[in-house]
Amino acid sequence: MKVYNPTRIRNVVLLGHSGSGKTTLAETMLFEAGAINRRGSIEEKNTISDYHNLEKEKQKSIFSSFMNLDWRGHKINLIDTPGTSDYIGEVAGAVRIADTAIFVLNSEQGVETATDSLWKYVQKYSVPSMFVVNKPDTDQSDFWKTVEEAKEHFGREVTVVQYPFSEGPDFHAIIDVLRMTMYEFPEKGGKPDKLPIPESQQARAQQLHQELVETIAENDETLMDIYFDQGELDEEQMQKGLHISLVNGQIFPLFVNCAAKNMGTGRVMGFLDDVAPNPLEGNPPKTEDGEVFELDPDGKPVMFLFKTHSESHVGDLIYFKTYGGSIRPGMDLINSSNDSSVRLGSLFLTEGHKRIEISEIQTGDIGAVVKLKDGEVNDTLHEKGHEIKLQGIEFPPTTIRTAVKLKKEGEEDKLGHALHQIHREDPSVVIEHSQELLQVIIHGQGEEHLAVIEDQLKNRFKLDVEFITPKIPYRETITKGVRSHYKHKKQSGGAGQFAEVHLLIEPYTEGMSTPGDLKVRDVQEHELNWGGKLVFQNCIVGGVIDNRFMPAILKGVMEKMENGPMSGCRARDIRVSVFDGSMHSVDSNEAAFKTAARMAFRDGFMKANPQLMEPVYEIEVTVPSDFMGDVMSDLSTRRGQIQGMDGEGSIQKIKAHVPLEELDHYSTRLKSMTQGSATYTREFSHYAQVPHDVQKRVVEQNLELQEA
Repeated sequence: MKVYNPTRIRNVVLLGHSGSGKTTLAETMLFEAGAINRRGSIEEKNTISDYHNLEKEKQKSIFSSFMNLDWRGHKINLIDTPGTSDYIGEVAGAVRIADTAIFVLNSEQGVETATDSLWKYVQKYSVPSMFVVNKPDTDQSDFWKTVEEAKEHFGREVTVVQYPFSEGPDFHAIIDVLRMTMYEFPEKGGKPDKLPIPESQQARAQQLHQELVETIAENDETLMDIYFDQGELDEEQMQKGLHISLVNGQIFPLFVNCAAKNMGTGRVMGFLDDVAPNPLEGNPPKTEDGEVFELDPDGKPVMFLFKTHSESHVGDLIYFKTYGGSIRPGMDLINSSNDSSVRLGSLFLTEGHKRIEISEIQTGDIGAVVKLKDGEVNDTLHEKGHEIKLQGIEFPPTTIRTAVKLKKEGEEDKLGHALHQIHREDPSVVIEHSQELLQVIIHGQGEEHLAVIEDQLKNRFKLDVEFITPKIPYRETITKGVRSHYKHKKQSGGAGQFAEVHLLIEPYTEGMSTPGDLKVRDVQEHELNWGGKLVFQNCIVGGVIDNRFMPAILKGVMEKMENGPMSGCRARDIRVSVFDGSMHSVDSNEAAFKTAARMAFRDGFMKANPQLMEPVYEIEVTVPSDFMGDVMSDLSTRRGQIQGMDGEGSIQKIKAHVPLEELDHYSTRLKSMTQGSATYTREFSHYAQVPHDVQKRVVEQNLELQEA
């Protein structure tokens, strides 16, 4: 297998909303380059990139897929990614290691909401980007509307390089305003004829050509001088200017393509060869310390692991990008995450499920390694003595959760192993073993995402499981101060137990004043593991309780706070002052004072107007304007409080605070009422008081559990 110089490598990620035609475009690029003899289709379930059984069943991409092709002496590493927001974790790693992003837009639908989410990742990693408007041959195609929406969403840097001569079923030609040529295609697609631009299109083509020239010249002083002197730039100068502007994010070239009929694909590939950056020119990665790391083909070997995928009969296949030197089988490298030594096994290039063994992976290239004993996503491997750790991939916060329950006892370890492996392969899945709720909770990106995880647990790992509604991590607090005491006295032969404590229990607020009738001798502030505070004050005067018993009193209070008096949920934001009590010279001990404190706290808590608190999340819904009213109405039924709205063209963003309980299956409801066009993100915000009916229900459920 040929080893390419880094300057001849292009790492390209295909991005876009589900149904925009990314997989079809990838298939056509492979066919056009001669990498495959026959184009597969999603309908026939035989494309190179969508090879998993689930992808064939759903007829959509679920996992990122890696392919490579040679186009006129350049190696294009092509990454096909899912277009559904549920699988955004698959996209994150692909964008992180790409040097060029191609956004595929559906000219029937324009810019769809998932594309906005993908754009955020591209901007985060400063990946040079271009657009391909696909499906111009359909009845509903509206190329110019799609262009305007792209400019609205992504900026005026979106610049037309090509446009269709005509749209709909008659589509057969593309006008290229960079080369000022019309490409006319045979009825079944393939190699076009190069023709002069028709008279009817001269004015529009000339105007767009001028806009392209001016945009290019604006970003380079030398080209600006040439443009002023000559009033024009030749094709070579324009390509040079395009390259500089693309790398610097000053222009986003826009092409038109009919991937299904192979009309325009070769021109896009030629643009990648001629204009797109090679790995040495793109925006370099940063180290964990925030310093820029320049790729060096002649330097020490450095590789970054960005994806794990397990295959039957093979084991873990770990994908990596080389950031320095060259990588060869048998190398001993150091994993910067734990300083362990790692020996590399066989190296591969991949074309979907097909693996091609290779002897070397050069700087800038992408490959895969099998049977790497110590390597995870986001690890950096380097030569001993040449320490480097690159910044990792930032995966999106989760938007949905479910609890998983085994139907068969004794398979807990097997479930733990399966969930660990699923997280390794998809770090956007978060596994929570909640000691508080006594549940294993899976956090994912959407209902579809959870369905894929459930399928893996049942069919891949052969576990009989069911997904159930997860419990809510409520919190308890109080709303008024009370004084409480408890005398613990126990005599059963031999040494007895005696302890008496008097407590002042108050709701804690930052900066609250000291009780006027108490003398505070010591204050301890405890940040609770589950959020909030416990402030513990020793106000004992006259030595009625020895200092040596104070830790036991604190422990008794803490134990009851961890298993709240009202509902069994954890308590927070409370100040407890120990101000009186008594002890016995023989029968008092730590166990007695812990018990007395626990009981005094429980009794006082229940008299202090206890209040249940629920977790509230800040959500941001991205939705087309047409569905905004429905989304707002639905949020109000979920006890949502609107925090603000922001519009970007035809897309609206709604920020709101919504209780976690009301967000179960919200992503499904949101997609249903917006025809799949809306997305949302969520992040924990704060705890707030629950309505009376919710508190009553939770307390009653806790009583039923205690009586069962």
